[in-house]
Amino acid sequence: MLTIYKTFEGEGLKNLNNIFEKGSWIHIANPTDEEVSYTGDVCQVPAEVIKYALDEEESSRIDYDDNYVLVIIKIPVVNNDIYDTLPLGIIITEDCFVTVCLNDNPIMDEFIKIRQRDFYTYKKTRFLLQILFKTAAYYLRYLKQIDKKSEEIERRLHQSMKNEELIQLLKLEKSLVYFTTSLKANEIVMEKLLKSRLLKGLHVPENSGLIKMYEEDEDLLEDVITENKQAIEMSEIYSSILSGTMDAYASVISNNLNIVMKFLTSITIVLSIPTLIASLYGMNVPIPFQQSPFAFAGILIASFVISLVTVIVFIKWKMF
Repeated sequence: MLTIYKTFEGEGLKNLNNIFEKGSWIHIANPTDEEVSYTGDVCQVPAEVIKYALDEEESSRIDYDDNYVLVIIKIPVVNNDIYDTLPLGIIITEDCFVTVCLNDNPIMDEFIKIRQRDFYTYKKTRFLLQILFKTAAYYLRYLKQIDKKSEEIERRLHQSMKNEELIQLLKLEKSLVYFTTSLKANEIVMEKLLKSRLLKGLHVPENSGLIKMYEEDEDLLEDVITENKQAIEMSEIYSSILSGTMDAYASVISNNLNIVMKFLTSITIVLSIPTLIASLYGMNVPIPFQQSPFAFAGILIASFVISLVTVIVFIKWKMF
């Protein structure tokens, strides 16, 4: 889906009904080939560049050309209570600002549906940094949700250890790995932006007009880097805690299995004693006390006494 927006003084963000104007923001989510071609023609950007962000495995990076700058970052998403990441492409040209993603996402909805402070589509540098800041904020938000879910699952595991809870913990641990990897990749992009002032390190002329960074923009970029670093630290801490928790529960499960096997082995030994005695006295050969009327009762009593002694010995050995 392709939509075109532009902010106007005193009116805020307006939908231009797919009519392009200079200074507009073109947002495409899960686009068709026709929408990609249209965006490329309007912004004078190759269609292949726009499709980079439509590859789920695309990593965070910066690319450039004479008439555009491409920034790809990884953003957090939630699908059916599963936390994952998707690439978001940001293309900045002389006349427009383009965002490309495989699916609609709450980060872009923040700018479309909620009135943002100091948000203008024609202030391309500020808009780029605001997207980066929102991305870091959503990582922090989802990390807190993951932490709460893991604590809830752990409480349920204390009451009853089931495979379902362990699988949920495994999914959360997998999500934290994705988050940590994506956050570190985004950090490299942000550090490059800060060190190069967006353009110097990319060998793009500063007078190209694609991006201009002012002092307040540099302050915002530093805030973005700080938020992203905090998200990395939280992700690594939660991942370490969850990994330790999974290892602990694996040890508990193994220990419980050993306890059950030890108990069953002890029961088997105790039950085999009466069976052994009964088998010996069931043989078709002369045996002691076979003529005695109390032979059967004596065998039962002997079996019970020997089994009881065995149980007492096993209890002292902590086999039960």
